[in-house]
Order: sequence, then structure tokens, then C-alpha cells
Amino acid sequence: MTTPPTPTEVGAMIDHTLLKPEATAADVAALIAEAVSLGTYSVCVSPSMLPIEVPPDSGLKVAAVCGFPSGKHTSAVKAAEAAEAVRNGADEIDMVIDIGAAKEGAFDRVEADIAAVRAAAPAPTVLKVIIESAALTDDEIVGACHAACAAGADFVKTSTGFHPSGGASVSTVELIHRTVGGSGLAVKASGGVRTLEQARAMITAGATRLGVSGSRALLTTDKSADENADENQEAAGY
Repeated sequence: MTTPPTPTEVGAMIDHTLLKPEATAADVAALIAEAVSLGTYSVCVSPSMLPIEVPPDSGLKVAAVCGFPSGKHTSAVKAAEAAEAVRNGADEIDMVIDIGAAKEGAFDRVEADIAAVRAAAPAPTVLKVIIESAALTDDEIVGACHAACAAGADFVKTSTGFHPSGGASVSTVELIHRTVGGSGLAVKASGGVRTLEQARAMITAGATRLGVSGSRALLTTDKSADENADENQEAAGY
């Protein structure tokens, strides 16, 4: 039986996230300080909050969202947004696909959309593709995963956390991992991951990155999801 990852190991997989529309520069500074103290992999912020300063010896990465949260921006706008974020210091881009295109089965359009952002933010920038999995059928999830792979993405990410259909689920993470695991793409679980137990389940299912806003609560307590729900209302996307 595999030993569950420790809180420290889970923390090193977290993108510590702040995407509230009302977020201020002081809020982002507090986010960075908390991320350093918790040992998270990165901070994830809205592109308008860039550039930001992280302690140079912390190893903390900076991620920014793109086409967020609806995905209904044109590919040119998404590409410009991603390029500007990289110029302003983003190491990683989390882009939202056109969910409607995936619902229509127009995966050529989904691939072209992702490819435009990939071209604007080439490696070594890490590109994560948010497919809003709770709004898709299993077949649509698989199609979106194949599009992300063909377009040169690095991760498939479950959710924005803003969609009324919900966020990540263990079964969806397993499906995404089965679909892209052999291609070298990784999986990010986000949306509703609030407890250490949930985080471990997502990791067991195949996630190697987690989008979390309530990271301190997740890493330092072991309360149920229901008990954590109220204190995580400020998640604004996670």
C-alpha cells in the first residue's frame, strides 16, 4: 500500500490561488507570504495583478490565468493576454478553452485556440488548459484532452471553480489521467479541493498539481469538506 503524501508533499503540488475580482495588491502580497510559509509550488493570480515580486530564494513560481473564467474570448485576445503575462513575469499560464466549442464537438477549434496561446507563450512557460470538466460529458472531456495534447500544452486542468456545474472530481481526474498520461501531459485538479483527504484522493487519481485558495486550512487541518466550506467561500474560483 502506497503511503499517502505528507502535508509538506501536498503543499509542494499546490498553486496557491487568489482570483477574487476585488483582490488588491496587499492581498497578493499576503498570498505570496503565505505561499512561502506553506511551501506551495506557486501562486496563481489574475494577469492584472502582475508584475509581482516573490522572494528570489524561495523557488516560488508565478502563474496567471488567461481567458478567465468564461473562455469566450477570441484566440487573439487570449494570446495577447498570455504574452503580456509572460512579459510581466508569469512562469505559467492557465488558459480556459471555449467550452461551447467542446460542447459542439468542434475540437479543431479548441485545438487552434490552445495553439494560439502556446505560440504566444512558448516553452519554457508552462501551459495549463482548463477544460471546465463538470460542464462536459466524458466524450467531450476526452476530445478536449486530445486537443490540448495536439496543441502542445503541458497540463490539462479540470476547472475554473467559477462554473455552476462544479469543480474537480476524482473520477474526472482519473479519466483525464488515463487520456493524457501516456502523452506526457500532466493533470491539475482545481475547484472544491478543500481538505487534505480530498487532495490526497486527487493525487492518487493522477493529479500532480492542485489549485487551492484555502491552502493553509487544507494543509493544517483535517476537517470535513462541509466544515471547511464556509471558511473557503472567499476562494473565488477554487
